[in-house]
Amino acid sequence: MASLRDLGLSEYEARAYRALLRTGPTTAKDLSRASEVPMGRVYDVLNSLEQHNLVRSQAASRPKKYAAVEPDAALDRLLEEKKRELETQAEQYEEVVDDLSTELDAGEPVDGQFWTAAVGAEDATDLLLERIAAAERRMVVVAGAPATGFDLGTVGEQVTDELEAALDRGVEIRVLLSPETVDALPRSVGRRYTADLSDMDGFEVRTTPGVDGTFSVFDGIEVCIEVPHPLSGDEPFAMIDVKDAEFAASVSEEFEPQWGEAEPLTFG
Repeated sequence: MASLRDLGLSEYEARAYRALLRTGPTTAKDLSRASEVPMGRVYDVLNSLEQHNLVRSQAASRPKKYAAVEPDAALDRLLEEKKRELETQAEQYEEVVDDLSTELDAGEPVDGQFWTAAVGAEDATDLLLERIAAAERRMVVVAGAPATGFDLGTVGEQVTDELEAALDRGVEIRVLLSPETVDALPRSVGRRYTADLSDMDGFEVRTTPGVDGTFSVFDGIEVCIEVPHPLSGDEPFAMIDVKDAEFAASVSEEFEPQWGEAEPLTFG
């Protein structure tokens, strides 16, 4: 069951408020008996309820009397107070994240290799977005064929969001698309590209036929490769992320001639 304690009141405060609703205006002594709040605590409880604006007092009467604020108003005030507390907590957590982002530096990559894989459309998309968000200097994105099994509208918007954020932090981005991929992109992605990305510094998109494979290269040390399903062309299989500077360099060497021959992309 829902409880006033869920909105921040103590057990004694909740008992006292409910009792005041039953009794109407009453003294602290009578409220102590009606609510079973100890007499030694009841004044502290009433003062707290007044601070929450849940109780009104009649100071002119002797002894002093107290009355409960109407439930609808009381609940609205408790809700607003909780919202303010949560907003404050959220700001504090954001400050902690900012501090930790500076403190928890992954450092420069060491010699050696590391790879990981994500299977299925959702996990593969999450991995790609994560790696875009981690890029620091430069990025190459190549899409040789429409991604199988992916919602290009949703994924395209998510990727565009991350690309825009990367550009804002100074990452240089080059995107190479096959004509088939360009034709498959939803209009919403084209409009977003034209309106938000096309004029940003450090961002360039080109297209050329004969592009094979779909992959991204991050900071010259990491390659993220889409792997199609071996048995069904309509289903995604996996996204493989490889951290290996030598492998990334070889991929980049294959990319550069195609980039040089490609034409700038325009959405008409």
